[in-house]
Amino acid sequence: MMAKTSVDLLIFDLDGTLIESKWDIAQSVNLTLAELGLPERPVEEIFGFVGDGIKKLLRLAVGEGNQASFEDALKIFRGHYLEHCLDRTIFFPGIEPMLQHFSHKQKAVATNKSIEYTRVILNGLGAEHFNYMVGGDNGFGLKPEPGMLLHVMEQLNAPKERAVLVGDSTNDINGGHNAGIRVCAVGYGMGNRDKMAACKPDWFIERPEELMELFG
Repeated sequence: MMAKTSVDLLIFDLDGTLIESKWDIAQSVNLTLAELGLPERPVEEIFGFVGDGIKKLLRLAVGEGNQASFEDALKIFRGHYLEHCLDRTIFFPGIEPMLQHFSHKQKAVATNKSIEYTRVILNGLGAEHFNYMVGGDNGFGLKPEPGMLLHVMEQLNAPKERAVLVGDSTNDINGGHNAGIRVCAVGYGMGNRDKMAACKPDWFIERPEELMELFG
């Protein structure tokens, strides 16, 4: 057994890392497109748009020729997603026991998702596990910019060398490294494995439970 790496703070991405949320996102996007009179998109295509925040998601979904609908799409999507964001969204298998295992550690969520949706979802699934959460519209930029990660460490008074970011995308890996912290990539989320590997995460896991073996 390898010796565990000592950490004080675990920072988690949300979509594709803690929660399986892609079905509710895709449904809300298609409800939005239908309401705008735009063609709905295959869910697999929408899954590929997720990860850079809601604005990028909806720009891609409405399509190049329909950017005039973009502002409407933002408002319409908000209504649908707030209504449907907990229909099928759950913690991935293994997440809850892992969070309980680290109950004595500081844990935070840093996501490119809007903080409004983040709060609704975590309040539904288990916000009590987290000491802090920051979203893409809190004013610290979007990952891979380091701002939100630096903000979390500042708020929780955690040194960089004792923090780790856990995420499922190149934005997470690059964002963590840009913030000067180590990153554990997860292979069960929405991210492209080859692209993630090319960003050289410090660890790569296939199941959330593996975090309990890596960190102490």
